[in-house]
Amino acid sequence: MKHITNRQSSDLAGLYTLSLRIVIGWTYFSAFWRRLILENKLIPDEKGYIGEKFNHFLPNALGIKPVIEYLVTHPDALQRSMMIFTIIEAIVGLFIILGLFTRLMSIGIFSLALGILLGSGWLGTTCLDEWQIGVLGVAGGFVLFLTGSGSYSLDHYFMKNNKKFTQKGWFSWLGSGTFPVSNPKVFVLAGSLIIFGLTIFTNQYFHGGVWGTLHNKSVKPKLEISNISHHHSKLRFEVYRTEGADVYGSFLIGIHILDKNGKILKELDHKQLAGIPKENIQNHYVAKVKPGKHSLIIPLGAKADVTLNIDDILQKSEIHALKLIDVSGIEWIERIK
Repeated sequence: MKHITNRQSSDLAGLYTLSLRIVIGWTYFSAFWRRLILENKLIPDEKGYIGEKFNHFLPNALGIKPVIEYLVTHPDALQRSMMIFTIIEAIVGLFIILGLFTRLMSIGIFSLALGILLGSGWLGTTCLDEWQIGVLGVAGGFVLFLTGSGSYSLDHYFMKNNKKFTQKGWFSWLGSGTFPVSNPKVFVLAGSLIIFGLTIFTNQYFHGGVWGTLHNKSVKPKLEISNISHHHSKLRFEVYRTEGADVYGSFLIGIHILDKNGKILKELDHKQLAGIPKENIQNHYVAKVKPGKHSLIIPLGAKADVTLNIDDILQKSEIHALKLIDVSGIEWIERIK
């Protein structure tokens, strides 16, 4: 009688999480659908390439930054990874919707959501979008691991028809049915507290959402200027875009080369920046700094070495600092050391 009660309880638990299962499943399967079926976003150098989106995660990723940087500096490995990642999302999402090997697929949901959280949890211009998606995906994956699937699933269909593999010990861990832990209360409490701790930690780390000053790194662009040097007729510097909206570039409309008193020795306006020769821009990553129609465009996560002609500056020894000006009016100044 106890076995029957446990079986009924597990079926009901799986049934009650049906809406959660199919919605989470679709959020991951739809990534494959929109990347490959509605449009092909797996082609490098094409507009909307998913690898460039991945590059946007780089500046403020937590823990996995070395992995991201390796991939965005190795385009072939990046494309392969994006293809594999998309296929995994398709399989995990579809199997979760169908309720097939639900507990195994819930581990996939948990892992994918954790990757989103660590990589892009700092992004989101209005509602901390990526952080919310990540933490809710982690929690949802854990819940589905506990419940498995109920009546409306292939797992249940196979168990109902007494398929031999459903009677194996491993199926309880990878499929559905009674949760194979004698005292699940400790397991559930421990898992829930760990996930809650992860939620609180990442909320504070990415956004200051628990104490201190609340901040959002996706609101306005931030550029880092480094490695400034000049020799004869050339001035070279490295620019790296580390903050701002991922769907909107920083549009550089002015560069000033200054002396120690702040006097402009040379000025480049938006037309000159739009006409910078491409060979004067050496990009490090997949997201590329490039001249646009009316400005120099710097996408989120892009890093490049930019070379300027300074032939017309007669007293090159007076060069002291470099100023970059965004179309929004934000300015960044870096002294030449």
